[in-house]
Amino acid sequence: MDRGDDKIATLIADLEKSDKPTLRKAVDALIGIAAGDPQIGLTLSELLTDPSRKNRWPIAYILASLPLPARASVQVLIETLDHRDPDIRWAVVLILIRLAKTDRQVLGLLIELASKGAANQRRMAIYALRDVGLSDEASVRTLLSALGDPDPTVRVAAVTSLKMRPQLDQDGKTKLLELFLKDQDQRVRNTAAVTLAQLGAPSEEFLNELTKASASDNAQLKKAATTAFDILKKRSAPHGS
Repeated sequence: MDRGDDKIATLIADLEKSDKPTLRKAVDALIGIAAGDPQIGLTLSELLTDPSRKNRWPIAYILASLPLPARASVQVLIETLDHRDPDIRWAVVLILIRLAKTDRQVLGLLIELASKGAANQRRMAIYALRDVGLSDEASVRTLLSALGDPDPTVRVAAVTSLKMRPQLDQDGKTKLLELFLKDQDQRVRNTAAVTLAQLGAPSEEFLNELTKASASDNAQLKKAATTAFDILKKRSAPHGS
């Protein structure tokens, strides 16, 4: 084995390390090397299916960073959205967002995952759809459906994602209002209040309930209501004032 092969072997071995700086350095280095050497890509593709490897997601991340990423690498990344480490989940979702912007198949996988995956996967898929920024019917419908997710953290993700949809119709705003009024999780209610304010055109019912919330003994609800009122005031203020 020459020095170049030895260096590559060391980098590949580092992909099994739990030390994040070492792992990140190896991933970045191998992305650059594989981009100029198809053989390295083939080697990594073989390792991706090796059952003895503990961590497949770094290999999948490298392969997905190359032109024409293999479907197997995308699937591993999708599975990794349920990883226990939030840093890894976010690193993976960022590359899936980039892929989904130009690849309808990846977008379709995220839409499917948002309703069928584990709670972590559903939540991360919602954030991915938010940041892809598409306004197609399937994406918006997925976000609206997630408002009824059994996991409150997924509902929060869906609510915050809808604030990026200023064209949200009245039906969508009605669903957000129902969450603000009735959801059992305080985080969901607080987020819904702020999102409704950011969407503008508040209904009389929303303003009445917001007024009640602003006098609540619940400090978090009161804070959310105050924030919502501040947003509404800024939106209604004349430009340039």
